[in-house]
Amino acid sequence: MLLLVAPAALVLVCFQIIPIFIGMNASFRDWSLVNPAKTWIGLKHYKDVLSDPVFLHTVLPNTFLLMVSSVVLSLASGLGLALLLNKPFLGRPVVRTVILLPLTVAPVITATMIRWSFNDQFGVITTLLNVLGFPEVGWLSDKWPSFSLIILTDVWIWAPWFTIIILAALQGLPKEPFEAAQIDASGPWKTFTHITLPMLKPVIIVCVLIRSIDAFRTFDQVWILTGGGPARETEVFSVYAYVEAFVHLDYGKGAAAAGLGALIMLVVGIGLYKLVNRLMEVSR
Repeated sequence: MLLLVAPAALVLVCFQIIPIFIGMNASFRDWSLVNPAKTWIGLKHYKDVLSDPVFLHTVLPNTFLLMVSSVVLSLASGLGLALLLNKPFLGRPVVRTVILLPLTVAPVITATMIRWSFNDQFGVITTLLNVLGFPEVGWLSDKWPSFSLIILTDVWIWAPWFTIIILAALQGLPKEPFEAAQIDASGPWKTFTHITLPMLKPVIIVCVLIRSIDAFRTFDQVWILTGGGPARETEVFSVYAYVEAFVHLDYGKGAAAAGLGALIMLVVGIGLYKLVNRLMEVSR
């Protein structure tokens, strides 16, 4: 058994555990990529990050706003699509395949497509909106339009993921409660709120827990669409750590930012886990 586990464990140690220890070691040292003195400076980098107004007033709010809005909108879209796909209609297999296509495309490619489509000068969607008479919007030059595109891209990518899991859960629900609801002449909305949704609650909670932790470390879409701009207004935690380490070449401060992000993710994860347990107990 240990021999079977050993290859995967070796890969995990080499590409996860060791880099984490190297990064944590760098966060306590004066480790600039230009002049890596590597002298021990203790918690200085952590103090610099926590006193950085960009990190406190822009990065953290943006990160949590992206996490909450993306999870809520993706869940609502995925639940709606799953309910539609659970009903028989002509061409349902084709529609299922089309809806799941965004999940098969790399996030970098999706973000690039969205960036070109909303380009201020020659983007397809921008041109269409202008033809229809809508006012011009600086999609990639103003904060909130840019941040809206980031959320839109994240929802576009992850709504099919919710759809797959919720659809599988819907198809596994027992038929007896729904038959009883039909006998009692319950309407579609009452059936959904009193039968379907409560039975789906455990699956939805687990999906929200997993996706929330994953959304906290979103990097690809933000970096491709805006690079954290304009003027660092759309920067999130992962982009902040990358910029400090590989743009400003301060590897120590970037590692400290990543370490703080990991601690925040740990606290958020524990809080979500307790919330999940609480909701599961209530649902029982």
